[in-house]
Amino acid sequence: MKPIILLSFTSLIMMSCGVSPQLRQEKMSLPADWKNAGGFPVASPSRDLSRWWKRFEDPTLSKIISTAIANSPDVAAAAARIRESRARRNAQAASLFPALSGSVSSSGNASKREGFDGDSNSSQAANLNASWEVDLFGKNRSSLEAASAQLGVSQENFHSVQSALTSEIAIAYTNLRVAEAELDVLRRIVKTRSETSQLAGWRNQAGETDTLESSQASSSLEQARAGIPSLEQAIAQTKNLLALLSGKEPGGLDRLLSSGRKSIPNPAQSLAVGIPANTLRQRPDVRIAGYQLLAAAANSRAAKAEQYPSLNLSGTLGLNALSTGKLFNPESASAGIIAGLSGPIFDAGRIRSNIAAENAAEEQALQNYRSTVLSALSETEDALIACRRTSERLVTLEKATAAARETANLAQQRYQAGVADILTLLDAQRTLLGLENDLFNVRAARTISYIQLYNALGGGWS
Repeated sequence: MKPIILLSFTSLIMMSCGVSPQLRQEKMSLPADWKNAGGFPVASPSRDLSRWWKRFEDPTLSKIISTAIANSPDVAAAAARIRESRARRNAQAASLFPALSGSVSSSGNASKREGFDGDSNSSQAANLNASWEVDLFGKNRSSLEAASAQLGVSQENFHSVQSALTSEIAIAYTNLRVAEAELDVLRRIVKTRSETSQLAGWRNQAGETDTLESSQASSSLEQARAGIPSLEQAIAQTKNLLALLSGKEPGGLDRLLSSGRKSIPNPAQSLAVGIPANTLRQRPDVRIAGYQLLAAAANSRAAKAEQYPSLNLSGTLGLNALSTGKLFNPESASAGIIAGLSGPIFDAGRIRSNIAAENAAEEQALQNYRSTVLSALSETEDALIACRRTSERLVTLEKATAAARETANLAQQRYQAGVADILTLLDAQRTLLGLENDLFNVRAARTISYIQLYNALGGGWS
């Protein structure tokens, strides 16, 4: 029987003290290892995955990702959300302390008749007021815990944006290099078919063959040429996509993309996948769901605290005098402290309904956390399967392509020598072109499966 780790929800979250008692009892069974991790070393992957794109040893890819992290509007917006959440948390923390306010006033009146000076009266006053809601039952503390958890959500969202951005750029970059490789092959095919078409035309003119053979060669040539514009379109649009993801205008990366090597990124084979529990701890989406669960539990406790009385203390220190010079005379000072205890008597079920709503929100957060964990496990297993199967398919296709290339060369030689017909040559060329395209696509699929594995393991942020 496969070993199982019983992992409580709170052990996956940094602020476990904030979860309500009923959630502390929730446990989830996690596999001790990955089902499809054969061939991958099992060690902590965190050190290897924070900048996983460097493992492809492609300076152009690394430069683009560094540029994107620095310039992306999405990353900047996520950073601004962190500042917003931190400010809201600090504002909520202020509710735990007394509030002070002060005022200064002056009043006076005077009367004056013609030829006589009238009487005048004036007074000055200064007041310092303090108020404090004593958090007897933890309502304000629970609200502060909810705000702190929301700050954690914002921080992990920032990490999630980084992780998603790096994987999206790497996939687009891989697709770009595949399209460029396919275009190079297609241009070589066009050159070869052009030579074949020319030779067929000469033979037709010499009366060695009929017009059908020349027409077949010409049709095959134009069919190959027709694929060039679509590949050029895909290349140009992918370059624009990379510029967009990097926070640059269209064409902003063209020089960089043209200066580097144009090979398909090749993934390293020594990736350490770790164990499921470690993966869940470092995935931003799982951490987000954990913080959301904490926030929901804190809001639920705050709603329950509304049922109980609240103690409010207020105090006043006043200074009143008939002249400014006597304002700070001890005899002009007065002070008072008022304590008030208030609690709900009848609210038509408002508090009870709020408690029910927050409890339901807490249950939703719990189920969302469970769903996120299960999705994380499934995504990682899918990526591991894809890495293995695409590698196996790549080995087979490389052998098939090498054989097709040899066959096409031999058919070309035999046709030029006049011992093979053009249909044999065209069929060999079509087979080679199809296999080379398949080979590029499988290489891309293998690279993308590794990118998805890096992302599934929680890489791309630090």
